[in-house]
Amino acid sequence: MYEAYITTLKNVRKHNNADKLKVGECFGNQVVVDLSYQEGDIGIYFPTDGKLGKEFAEVNNLLRKKDENGNNIGGYLEPDKRNIKAIKLRGEKSDGLFLPVKSLEQFCDISKLNVGDRITTLNGTLICEKYIPRTNKRTTNNNKVSKKKKKIVEFPLFAEHVDTEQLDYNLDEFKQGDTVYLTIKMHGTSQRTALLPKESNKNILSKLKNKYFKTKYDTVTGTRRVVIDSFEKDTGFYGNDKFREQWHKFFKERLQKGEEVYYEVVGYVNKNTPIMPDGNNKKIQDKEFIKKYGDTTRFSYGCEQGFCQAYVYRMTMTNEDGYVVEYPWELVKTRCEEMGIPTVLEVDKFLFTTKEDLLERVNKYLDIPDPIGKTHIAEGVVARIDNRKTFKAFKKKGFYFKVLEGIIKDTAESPDMEEIQE
Repeated sequence: MYEAYITTLKNVRKHNNADKLKVGECFGNQVVVDLSYQEGDIGIYFPTDGKLGKEFAEVNNLLRKKDENGNNIGGYLEPDKRNIKAIKLRGEKSDGLFLPVKSLEQFCDISKLNVGDRITTLNGTLICEKYIPRTNKRTTNNNKVSKKKKKIVEFPLFAEHVDTEQLDYNLDEFKQGDTVYLTIKMHGTSQRTALLPKESNKNILSKLKNKYFKTKYDTVTGTRRVVIDSFEKDTGFYGNDKFREQWHKFFKERLQKGEEVYYEVVGYVNKNTPIMPDGNNKKIQDKEFIKKYGDTTRFSYGCEQGFCQAYVYRMTMTNEDGYVVEYPWELVKTRCEEMGIPTVLEVDKFLFTTKEDLLERVNKYLDIPDPIGKTHIAEGVVARIDNRKTFKAFKKKGFYFKVLEGIIKDTAESPDMEEIQE
C-alpha cells in the first residue's frame, strides 16, 4: 500500500551545483527542494513509486503546462502519469517529493494534521496512490493476451503473499533485543506452494466426505494473489505459467503436510523472455554506473538464458483448523537445506539496539552489485524480525535501483508483472 507522510524536513543544505535549489532529508531519503524551504519545516512527503491525485496536482500547479508561446508555466509532472520517481537533479539525488503542509489546505483543515499522519485521501479526494503503469500485459510467443484465472478446487487455508512494508516508515516496529536478519531483496516474481487440505464444494456428497472422512491433502501453487489451476492454459501474465510448473513439482515431492513455502523466482520465462524487463542504464545518466553495469541491466541472477531459479524467503505450518505457525529463519534454512533449494541470501544477523545501528547495517548493502548476479545492481535489503508470532519483515530499496525501476516503468511494455496482477 502506498501512502504519503506528514513529516519534518531535516538536514537542509545548499545544493552543490544549483543556486536556486536546496537539499533536505525525509526518513533518511534525500530530496531536492527550492530555496523557500528551511530546516524543520513540516510538510507532506511522497515516496518514490507513487502517483499524485489529479485534483491535488492541479491545485498545486505540479503538472506540465505551456502558455500560448510554448513556455512552461506549470510543474514537472506528466499530466497523465503524475508519478514520483527517484532522479538526479544537477548531480544531487532526489528520492521522493516534499511539499509544504499548505499544499493540502484546500482538502482539509491542516491545523489538525500531525507529524506521523499517513495520507492517501482527504475528505473523499485522492491525494496519492501507488503508481502502476497502464500498459499491455506481456505475452509469450503466441502473442495471446493473458486472462485472469479462476480457482476450480478450493484450498481455504492457502494463505496469500504478505506485502512487505517499507522499512523507513516502520522503524518503531523494532524493539530492544529483537533478533533481526538482513537478506538481499531479489527482483523477480513471487510464488507460493503448499501441501494443504483440499476441499471440493461441487455437491452435497463431496461436502459430507470432507466432513466425515479423512482429510485429503494436495499440493497447490499460486502467485501473490492467484491460485494456479493449470500451467498449460492461455492464462497468466506471460500467456501461461509454464515456467512456474517446475517449482510446483519440486515442492510437491518435498513438503510436509501443512507446510507452505514462499519464494522468489528469478531469471527467465523462456529462451527469449526474462522474468523482469531490462533497464536502459544510459538513461540513468551516470558514467560510473554504466562503467560498472554496462548499457543494459538484465536481472538474470546468474541464470543461463531460458532458465530460472527459486529462492525461499518464508515458510509456515498450518494445521487442519487453520492455525498458522511461522517458521523462524533458522528453521527455514534447515528445511531448505533438506529439500535442496536455496534461500534468499542472508548478509547479517544481530540484536536490535537502535534505529541508527539498524539503518547503518542496512545501508551497507544498498546500491551494491547483486551478490548472486554480480552483473546487475542489487534491488535492496529486507530486515526480518524473527522473534515474533507472525511474519514481520520490512524492505528498503537502493537509490539507483529505484531510478532504474522508474525508467523501466516509463519505457518497458510490461514494467512489473506483480503490480499488473494486482
